[in-house]
Amino acid sequence: MKINHLAVVVHSVDEALTFWRDALGLPFDGVEDVPDEAVKIGFLDVDGVHIELLEPTTDDSGVAKYLDKRGPGMHHLCLEVDDLNMAMAELEAKGVQLIYEMPRTRDNGRRYTFIHPKSTGGVMIELYEARE
Repeated sequence: MKINHLAVVVHSVDEALTFWRDALGLPFDGVEDVPDEAVKIGFLDVDGVHIELLEPTTDDSGVAKYLDKRGPGMHHLCLEVDDLNMAMAELEAKGVQLIYEMPRTRDNGRRYTFIHPKSTGGVMIELYEARE
């Protein structure tokens, strides 16, 4: 298991880049729209670990609700696992609450799920399946 990325909720990726890219000097890898999660994601690289800037694209998405309730800031930590199905089964057997019963798949083929913050002491954790 390794850290894949840290996700930060922002009102605007473009505005957030003035700090993350311009002030800190982090390399900016571009933006991706993820319609299934209703977010626009800006990617920055820190020695192989990404920082994802999450901008909601609808007013009723989970990220938009999070932003309305808590404001901008840390959203989740993403851990990379070798076998997502096995990781999910092991967590469920230990009573850990997952947000999705079945893994989701992004347009790029990456499979993922989220662990509910109620099971982690308040931190949302995303699990990504490692790629070959």
